[in-house]
Amino acid sequence: MTAPGHAQQQVIETDIPARLDRLPWSRFHTLVVVALGITWILDGLEVTLAGSVSGALKESPALCFTNTEIGLAGAAYIAGAVFGALFFGWLTDRLGRKTLFTITVLVYLTATAATAFSWNVASFLVFRFFTGMGIGGEYTAINSTIQELVPARVRGWTDLVINGSFWIGAALGAIGAIILLDAAIIDPEIGWRLAFFIGAVLGLVILVLRLWIPESPRWLLSHGRADEAAAIVAGIEAQSGITYSASENLPKMRLRPRAVTPLKEVFESLFVVHRQRALVGLALMVAQAFFYNAIFFTYALILTDFYQVPSGMIGWFILPFAAGNFLGPLLIGRLFDTWGRRPMIAATYALSGLLLAITGYLFAQDAVTATQLTLCWSVVFFFASAAASSAYLTVSETFPLEMRALAIAVFYAIGTGAGGIAGPWLFGILIDTGSRMSVFGGYLLGAVLMLAAALIAALYAVKAERRSLEAVTRPLNAVD
Repeated sequence: MTAPGHAQQQVIETDIPARLDRLPWSRFHTLVVVALGITWILDGLEVTLAGSVSGALKESPALCFTNTEIGLAGAAYIAGAVFGALFFGWLTDRLGRKTLFTITVLVYLTATAATAFSWNVASFLVFRFFTGMGIGGEYTAINSTIQELVPARVRGWTDLVINGSFWIGAALGAIGAIILLDAAIIDPEIGWRLAFFIGAVLGLVILVLRLWIPESPRWLLSHGRADEAAAIVAGIEAQSGITYSASENLPKMRLRPRAVTPLKEVFESLFVVHRQRALVGLALMVAQAFFYNAIFFTYALILTDFYQVPSGMIGWFILPFAAGNFLGPLLIGRLFDTWGRRPMIAATYALSGLLLAITGYLFAQDAVTATQLTLCWSVVFFFASAAASSAYLTVSETFPLEMRALAIAVFYAIGTGAGGIAGPWLFGILIDTGSRMSVFGGYLLGAVLMLAAALIAALYAVKAERRSLEAVTRPLNAVD
């Protein structure tokens, strides 16, 4: 075998991707889901805490937030996530999945703990930016790792359920907020600060769990480290009760590894070679980012400003909201692997848009109570959660291996930058008007974006169900 330093000249013929895809589900895959998938729990925790404590932040003598500043804090978190995705995504493809999903969780837990010590609006915004930066980096490192380790036949459902676990974090954040913002239990000025330590504690647990997750064998192959990749796969097979024989007639592929993929080649692949896929990914990411961030980041403000719900009670309204979001991917996620990506992506986006418009109209007419509105959102997000998760699935499985993390980062950055930063800021302004019709206009904009994305998916989404990553898209360094 040629030494790693001469990876540019060597050609590797391997069946390792096929060996990974033929594996039965095992304890190893469960560990991957738990140790890596907890990223979405952290994100859900952060977003929910930020929303649930918004009332306490407005009442805090140290911070005295306005509604617009609450929206700005959400935007700062998203801006950090965008920057973190791009920076850490670039490093993930260069330095490896394992290295980066360790670094990013360290950035996250440090920043979220620091948020508890915010002394004014500016410091709070800075710490939220760095918290988002860690989470954005996690998305790129974790999505690429999960895609490359999970068998093709269950890749869609697994990815959707992991993304849907965001709402387990949301539920934890809601429960934490209920306890920590109860003035009968603890001073709210201390309570909102303690709330941000929940994520830091979970981050420490994640670090321990991830010690047992190996580097992606597919990434190792692309960098000429075939022996390491083979050893890792052999270990996974042993855990799965599979005995490998070289005489098995598994599909093989030939690669010419290289240490670095030039950025020019990456962007040519993204926007020239695969421009139709890029259109789909961009449409899905922008629509779901606006939909989610605009509605969820400001939901606490809707409850406090229009329904006079006390800030300490917000968590109770988040729990059913979170349940609908988690149950959607869990219950209908398998259809993305059986019925197929294209029809399911289009259907979930379209249903989400239509139900959003209906719910927004009921809110504008003051036809629903706070409890009824929450139940309506639970139904809307049953479908929207699966739709949003499918956006991440799409951008992570339809581009070549060597640029997978950066591709996720680019579409996450563009989509979230356009929809995620503008959404909370816009809705903060709309809520400040005190007009239900103004807020309804924002809901209609979100509905139109979701319906447009549904149409694009119905026409152009890639039929990636039950196909290996290498069959969905040819690696850039593949050799005929």
